[in-house]
Amino acid sequence: MALFFFLIGLEIKRELLIGELNSPKKATFPLFAAIGGMLVPVTLFLILNKNPQTSNGWGIPMATDIAFTLAILQLLGNRVPLSLKVFLTAFAIVDDIGAVLVIAVFYSVCINWLLLVYASILLAILFFLSYKKIYAKYLILIFGVIIWFLFLKAGIHPTVAGVLVAMTIPIRQKIDFKTYLEKLSTITKNIGSTFNEDKNILSNEQIEQIDNLEEWSNQVQSPLQHLEHKLHNLVAYFIIPLFALSNAGVPFTVDTNFDYQLILNIAICLFIGNGIGVTLMTYLGIKPKFTLLPTDIKFIQVLGIAFLAGFGFTMSIFIANLAFAGSTIYIESSKVGILIGSVISGLTGYSILRFSGKK
Repeated sequence: MALFFFLIGLEIKRELLIGELNSPKKATFPLFAAIGGMLVPVTLFLILNKNPQTSNGWGIPMATDIAFTLAILQLLGNRVPLSLKVFLTAFAIVDDIGAVLVIAVFYSVCINWLLLVYASILLAILFFLSYKKIYAKYLILIFGVIIWFLFLKAGIHPTVAGVLVAMTIPIRQKIDFKTYLEKLSTITKNIGSTFNEDKNILSNEQIEQIDNLEEWSNQVQSPLQHLEHKLHNLVAYFIIPLFALSNAGVPFTVDTNFDYQLILNIAICLFIGNGIGVTLMTYLGIKPKFTLLPTDIKFIQVLGIAFLAGFGFTMSIFIANLAFAGSTIYIESSKVGILIGSVISGLTGYSILRFSGKK
């Protein structure tokens, strides 16, 4: 899951620098929604929970699975405006920031500060290289593995290391796109001028021009966006399904014991907590004009997004494993509650958006 959180870190940095969170005006709308999607489910869980042994599971219903929610939204096609997809992405990114902070602060064990200092020194070096716009991918890989290991041994959950290392990846290109197009045009002309139809192999001049093209192509790409693009399919089609398949299963046997109250609490908090929390906080932000509702988004669609936010799945299961480490009954019960709450939330959100959007 370190790669999963590394990708989340890349997405967070992109959104903060050039995306929907790069200014207070842009950030306030998803920010209000995310605050509601975290505080209300957590508060509701603490109110409903009567068992001190399961109180540590309060972080489970605050997590939103960005991959599955965006997949559901994608199924709706042009029934939802692009700005709604952007809003969900930005909202989920803010929610991920909150989840990472919760994992780092509340679900980490006794901290070894000396190892944390060593990890911080390595991170400082990477941040300095990023500030100087130096992208040394092999150094980042080596340092990243060491930082992950130091976080693990220091007592801070190592997935946090994935997010922090991602923040050191430069986002700016070495050359701008206009310069690249000019070079591309020149290289194309040079290759064409040396083209020989009678030969099946490239000339030395053509090989040099192709090498130049590769070099210029590397310089025009943003290291952060390039990594994000390369990792997206790996995470979406391998890491997340692998995690889901290995962790989402719940054994049902004659001897299986469940905490039914915990199942019910988690399902309610995912479904009702997010539905009410996101909708209410968004309304409270729009009413006094702290934030503005985009002109092509109807408030009923915000309600649909609010229920989609209750689709916790991967992130919720991950937090459940941390919250109830060593307790099989509570982990399995949490999974059942997460699956129930996520499915109901997903179906409700999809239905609202399907029938409220344009045809």
